[in-house]
Amino acid sequence: MEKCVMAIGCHPDDIEFMMAGTLILLKEAGWQVHYMNVANGSCGTARHSREEIIAIRGEEARQAAAFIGAVFHPSLVDDLDVYYERKTLARLTAVIRQVQPKIILTHSPVEYMEDHSNTCRLTVTAAFCRGMRNFRTEPEVPPTSQPVTIYHALPYGLRNPLRQRVRAGLYIDISPVLEKKKEMLALHRSQKEWLDVSQGLDAYLKAMVDICREVGRLSRRFTYAEGWRRHLHYGFCGENDDPLSEALGEKAFVDPDYEATLEEG
Repeated sequence: MEKCVMAIGCHPDDIEFMMAGTLILLKEAGWQVHYMNVANGSCGTARHSREEIIAIRGEEARQAAAFIGAVFHPSLVDDLDVYYERKTLARLTAVIRQVQPKIILTHSPVEYMEDHSNTCRLTVTAAFCRGMRNFRTEPEVPPTSQPVTIYHALPYGLRNPLRQRVRAGLYIDISPVLEKKKEMLALHRSQKEWLDVSQGLDAYLKAMVDICREVGRLSRRFTYAEGWRRHLHYGFCGENDDPLSEALGEKAFVDPDYEATLEEG
């Protein structure tokens, strides 16, 4: 499909925190949207068994995807089992070949936890392998040849593991859909309740809104925003392809200072 975007996060609610505003805007612009968490949320509880929390968080993720009209894809592994290895790569590549997205939204290459970073690595390689006929997927899916542009979200906390600020090259104005993004995140009730007990009322939603406000401030033009960095084009798309900016028009702002920094090396 020509206008197809796939968001690939790690745990249930990761897409909602850092990517969902952009996903909602693309849906409103007429794109088919796909939603997938690589990990199933098995460790996201202090009181449920493994089986209970997987079922709870899986249903919450399905509800979140349905809330924005996204196609839901099941998770592949347990939390903390997100390794850069052949079996998971073969399964994720099969999904990407089936979906044939033009845009992929995923995590920052370096995040505060390895599950996120490994999800990014798996996603990038799976997209790269989409057209390799001799890379066998599980289940087997024929290779595809469509161009795909990968965009990396800003890391949670907007800093890398060494506390350095991470800048975006592209900012998306999510102010018009912030309330919808909050509703989508609130559907992850098990996580909201857990953090509300440990950190205070509505800490879960407040943390997300605070991040979006800070990204908006960094954009120097939007009140609430999500930030993105475009992956290098080799093996994926044309050098100047930027379908996200093209799709969202005035809601997208390419930071010229970031581009100048890239040119300077």
